Amino acid sequence: MERNFSLSMITVSLTHFLLLCLVVVAAAAASNNITTDQQALLALKDHIIYDPTNLLAHNWTSNTSVCTWIGITCDVNSHRVTALDISQFNLQGTIPPQLGNLSSLTTLNLSHNKLSGNVPSSIYTMHTLKFLDFTDNQLSGSVSSFVFNMSSIVEIRLTNNRFSGELPKNICNYLPYLKALFLKKNMFRGKIPSALSKCKTLQILLLQFNNLSGAIPKEIGNLTMLKGISLLCNKLHGEIPHEIANLRNLEGLVLGMNNLVGVLPAPIFNMSTLKVLILMDNSLSGSLPSRIDLSLPTVEFLELAHNRFSGTIPSSITNASKLTVLALGENTFSGFIPNTIGNLRNLLRLSLANNYLKSSTSKLSFLSSLANCKKLRFLNLGGNPLDGILPSSIGNLSKSLETLVIANCSISGNIPEAISNLSNMLTLVLERNKLTGPIPITFGRLQKLQGLYLAFNMLVGSFPDELCHLGRLNELVLFGNKLSGSIPSCLSNLTSLKSLYLGSNRFTSVIPSTFWSLKYILFFDFSSNFLVGPLSLDIGNLKVLLEINLSKNNLSGDIPATIGELKDLQIMDLAYNRLEGPIPESFGDLISLEVLNLSNNKISGSIPTSMEKLFYLRELNLSFNKLEGEIPSGGIFANFTAESFMGNELLCGLPNLQVQPCKVSKPRTEHKSRKKILLIVIVLPLSIALTIAITLALKSKLIECGKRSTALSNDSILSSQATLRRFSYLELVRATDNFAENNIIGRGGFGSVYRARLEDGMKIAIKVFHEQCASALKSFEAECEVLKKTRHRNLIKVISSYSNNDFKALVLEYMSNGSLEDWLHSSNYVLTIFQRLNIMIDVASALEYLHFDHSTPIIHCDLKPSNVLLDENMVAHLSDFGIAKLLSGEDESTMRTKTLATIGYMAPGLLQTTLFFKFILNFATY
Repeated sequence: MERNFSLSMITVSLTHFLLLCLVVVAAAAASNNITTDQQALLALKDHIIYDPTNLLAHNWTSNTSVCTWIGITCDVNSHRVTALDISQFNLQGTIPPQLGNLSSLTTLNLSHNKLSGNVPSSIYTMHTLKFLDFTDNQLSGSVSSFVFNMSSIVEIRLTNNRFSGELPKNICNYLPYLKALFLKKNMFRGKIPSALSKCKTLQILLLQFNNLSGAIPKEIGNLTMLKGISLLCNKLHGEIPHEIANLRNLEGLVLGMNNLVGVLPAPIFNMSTLKVLILMDNSLSGSLPSRIDLSLPTVEFLELAHNRFSGTIPSSITNASKLTVLALGENTFSGFIPNTIGNLRNLLRLSLANNYLKSSTSKLSFLSSLANCKKLRFLNLGGNPLDGILPSSIGNLSKSLETLVIANCSISGNIPEAISNLSNMLTLVLERNKLTGPIPITFGRLQKLQGLYLAFNMLVGSFPDELCHLGRLNELVLFGNKLSGSIPSCLSNLTSLKSLYLGSNRFTSVIPSTFWSLKYILFFDFSSNFLVGPLSLDIGNLKVLLEINLSKNNLSGDIPATIGELKDLQIMDLAYNRLEGPIPESFGDLISLEVLNLSNNKISGSIPTSMEKLFYLRELNLSFNKLEGEIPSGGIFANFTAESFMGNELLCGLPNLQVQPCKVSKPRTEHKSRKKILLIVIVLPLSIALTIAITLALKSKLIECGKRSTALSNDSILSSQATLRRFSYLELVRATDNFAENNIIGRGGFGSVYRARLEDGMKIAIKVFHEQCASALKSFEAECEVLKKTRHRNLIKVISSYSNNDFKALVLEYMSNGSLEDWLHSSNYVLTIFQRLNIMIDVASALEYLHFDHSTPIIHCDLKPSNVLLDENMVAHLSDFGIAKLLSGEDESTMRTKTLATIGYMAPGLLQTTLFFKFILNFATY
């Protein structure tokens, strides 16, 4: 017995020992697992670059158990992490691959953050994962591999990210339990895979707002458990497959905003479970079934707008008592609006706009029926030929009504005062009808009204002061009526007003001074009235104003300079008034202006050159005023034609503007021979004497400059090198608008010269050599050889060069006054005697440097007016060294006998000028 007892004790002890070992091993394993999970989560924390609430920084610490961390759920037995939910923390960063080491994870929710980058492939191999939610992030990449090895996944949400590429064709091969697939608001393209039909358990499929194309695969009809499908806003085409009607559990079918065509399959109207049918914005046709109430007994949301449906609205639709939204607008429905439409007592929104629907009676009896729809908040009947009179019963519509649109319906008669019973009205649109009588003063009761649109009717009477009580009014449109009297000063009470349109009425008197206190107004139009008086200086208070139209009134006085304070103004029309005085210089401060019309006034003075800065100005009309002087030619003025300036007899400018050329100071031609003799005998000798005196002074300066030319040359080289820049081909293309034809400022035998502007605003000239011409290559090399060795104030300066096998160009300083040839042969330019003299000195100085002061004598070989360029200070610069010669000692012995210049041409003007200058120098020397 003792032996049995001993054996029993040994057995118990051994059992206890084994259990203890198992506990120790399990604890060690759990410790290792916690370490693995902890490392994975800390890696995620390290990849977060922005944590606005510091939740992870303060809570996810290595000295506490991961099971206590925020957003973490652990299994109670194994203590492994089973759920990670850190949604809506506004985190920024990326997803690390270590997150895939959470091998017991069933739920991963990182939604509603700002995570970016690609999703690591390790995430898509988590065998235990059932719920994956990356909604509302900035994640990108393809999802072509995410379908593999996620055999337990039930729900995938990738909504509102930047995923792209095509949907995997084998998307369902390894997802046997998938019930919900949310891929909306991404950038997926290509066709919808027909293999989706293999996801037999799929209940929700949301692919809206992508770039999917092709036809809807008929195989979708095999997803018998599908409850909701949305393909909204893609590029799908073709017909709606009949097989969709096989989905007996379908509650929501959303195919709107695609390019679908054809007749809506009749079986769809037999889907007894369907609650939501959205097909708007397609090209579907056909008519509605006559017994739609029986076909769609559970339908709550029927949206068929913007298609090509026709026929009548079946009266049976009024028995579909569960309808909350009925939208049939923008089709070609015809016939009567059912008088029993009020049977749809759950209606929240009803839109029948822009069809061919009528009322069965002239008093719009269907409106009385709609009084039964106590939940109605939106009613749009616009664009139908109702051709009746608004009944007083309109005031019996739902007190919940917020938007009422009966525009362009041929409605006549007075506006019923009972409309003011609709106390929750936010928007009332009755424009483009035949309404008469005054605006009801009872409108002052609509205290919540934000938009009132009564334009293009025949309303008469004054502007009711009661409208000034509508403190929430945002937009008031009374355009195109017969309203009269003065504009009330109480408008200043409408502090929420953003848009005010009173044009094309019969308002008189001045614009009330209180109006200019509406500092938040964006648009106002008082055009085509009989307003008088000047524009107030207080117009500058309207700092956010975008558009102003005061045309066709009797406004007078000067345009206030304070109008230049309207920095956001885009459109200004003051045409057909009696405004006078000058255009204020402050117009140059209207930096956002796009359209300006000041035509048919009495505006005088010159056009301010400050307006050249209005880079966005695309329409300008200054015609029929009393403007004078030169039309600016800089900036945007180069884009305008003669129509912008016609009817201003004292304006002058370029010939294409069809105005007189600007006069220049020239000696008057006298017809009497005595005056000619006096001109020759007295004026010419005085001019020559003055020229000689100036030349003597400049001659001494030239000699002094010549002695210092070497030193100056060295300094100039250093200075020039400091400004050298390198340019890419792309920079040259952008600077010239892709070498646009209208940027060419000169052409030659070897290439063309373009005007260009760099991104930093600097103007340059770019000389491009013809790549197909061998002589052009030699010319490029010659210019490079000469210009890299020369530095002189009267030689054109090279900023940079660009050369490859196909393209060669020189980047030169820009000469804003063109060439000497422009000035010698244009009636718009006149050179004074002093300017001519300065140019001669500049050219001679350049030639003296090239011939005598350079280490290697250089002969230009192509000296003519077109190669003498003038900068903004009229300083001459010699250019175009394409055929220049550098003479060695051997060359100098033959330079007097060898022809070095262009054959057959030397400009007489330049020849005469050079000979005259030589005579003056020789005379001064002796």
